[in-house]
Amino acid sequence: MITDLDLILADLQANWLLYLSMPFVAAAIGYGTKVVAIKMMFKPLKFVGIRPYLGWQGIVPSKSATMASIACDLMMERLLKPEDVFDRLDPNRVAEEIREPLIRSVEDITREVAAKYQPGLWESAPERVKTMIIQRIQNEAPHMVELIMEDIKTNITRVFDLKDLVINALVRDKELLNRVFLEAGHVEFKFIRNSGIWFGFAIGIVQAVVWAFTHNIWVIPLFGLFTGWFTDWLALKMIFNPKTPTRYLGLFEWQGLFLKRRKQVAARYGELVASEIVTPAAVIEAILKGPLSDRLFGLVQKQVQRTMDEQAGLAKPLVVFAVGSTKYQEMKRTVADKVMEHLPETLGHMEAYAEEAMDLKNLLVNKMQELTEEEFEGLLRPAFQQDEWILITVGAVLGFLVGELQVHVMLHFAVPIS
Repeated sequence: MITDLDLILADLQANWLLYLSMPFVAAAIGYGTKVVAIKMMFKPLKFVGIRPYLGWQGIVPSKSATMASIACDLMMERLLKPEDVFDRLDPNRVAEEIREPLIRSVEDITREVAAKYQPGLWESAPERVKTMIIQRIQNEAPHMVELIMEDIKTNITRVFDLKDLVINALVRDKELLNRVFLEAGHVEFKFIRNSGIWFGFAIGIVQAVVWAFTHNIWVIPLFGLFTGWFTDWLALKMIFNPKTPTRYLGLFEWQGLFLKRRKQVAARYGELVASEIVTPAAVIEAILKGPLSDRLFGLVQKQVQRTMDEQAGLAKPLVVFAVGSTKYQEMKRTVADKVMEHLPETLGHMEAYAEEAMDLKNLLVNKMQELTEEEFEGLLRPAFQQDEWILITVGAVLGFLVGELQVHVMLHFAVPIS
């Protein structure tokens, strides 16, 4: 008498290759769905297809403004403040670093403004007199720069919008936004991909056993769906949980992978922010051309006017008489305009000193070590929280479709047992 067990064993013997393939196919489903999910998070940078529904754009690039705002909020709340950027800059050293280009620009500005407002008087003046006037202003210029720097440091939140700098940089350069998440979490993304293999293989073994006992055509597609969904869900859980080392079943200890790598993540994150986002060049540009630049112009204008009045000294009434009160005020505004025009090139010469003095990389690394587990998780978690259900659903659907294909292959090649 042939029992059900005998039939199962006969089926296993006749179709051992198909049964053996099940765990490997499940492993491939687990791995493949992870690769697709990660790709969909970051690629493509721009929408491909027919808007609004027929097509795709990477989740991170499509949510760039939201992602950048989340990253910036954490950065400004706990890691970096506008004061941190400027407090380490010595106004005297800044003036010294830009002395040479400053002297050249002062000469150009003096000659240009003097020729514009008193062309006849300036052109007829002896060269020695012109040189003396220029040198006097040049000698005072570094002190004026020191005073401007002191004003900036005192009014830093009025002239420098750090949040605007960071958000604009990340929204404008979506590839850079991707790199913030990919480089901070490159180990975690590798773990997600590879975990699909092992989790999928284990599920495939269970799948083979269930198929042997049931031969139900829904078993394989449903297991494929489960593999795609469960391995995504479990991998995400293992990246961020538990937040502290925890022993399971008394056999092994596990801590969320991202939290376990705090030191490595802090080092790379700090380096990336300091070298590609909050750079001296970007800070200078944000101050000179950002949304608060008009306030900087007010500070510059105040110091320029003070310097001009001081340099005019006893001769100020004669100067005012020569050009007129209205023109004298206009001349001071023109000088301030010219100073602002020359500032980007002039301040560019202090970038090397600023990078060394601010030392933002080490500052960020040290601040990141002080974050709580929840705050540290916030560095990478937003990349997954935005529409992560889509990724898990895609994994489940792909798993189901591959499982459906697999069951047709098995029915076609299986040796029937009578």
